[in-house]
Amino acid sequence: MAKNTNTEKRIEEIVMPVIEANGCELVDVEFVKEGSNWFLRLYVDKPGGIFIDDCEVISRAVETLLDEKDPIEQAYILEVSSPGLDRPLKKDKDFERYKGEIIDVKLYKPFNGSKAFQGELVGLVDGKVVIIDDNGEELSFERKEVGAVRLAVIF
Repeated sequence: MAKNTNTEKRIEEIVMPVIEANGCELVDVEFVKEGSNWFLRLYVDKPGGIFIDDCEVISRAVETLLDEKDPIEQAYILEVSSPGLDRPLKKDKDFERYKGEIIDVKLYKPFNGSKAFQGELVGLVDGKVVIIDDNGEELSFERKEVGAVRLAVIF
């Protein structure tokens, strides 16, 4: 799966205590350039879901901390939000927590002619993402070959 950049790792280390102190979990960090602007996005969650007030409290606390530590040279826009219904699964604990859920797996290179798969998450087994597809077939993908794993949104 895609690795965080050094900047994202550094930010994660800085903001994690603040986010946890507010009863939340840091799901993901993105530091990306879109157009002429840089964005630092923090995706947070908590049991029962994240609300706008939670995002505001965390944003203010994190903003102050980042101003003090100044880990990013260029100007950026800070965004704090929910990971959404199709939250990414990146950490080992995510794969444990969401066992039995339907997930979408996107690969870097085609496997059996496809780069996208959906199935029930079995979990991480020997470093591989393992699912059971609609046909009942167990599929496993090396983590380094996986571009993204997200909870599937099914209506």
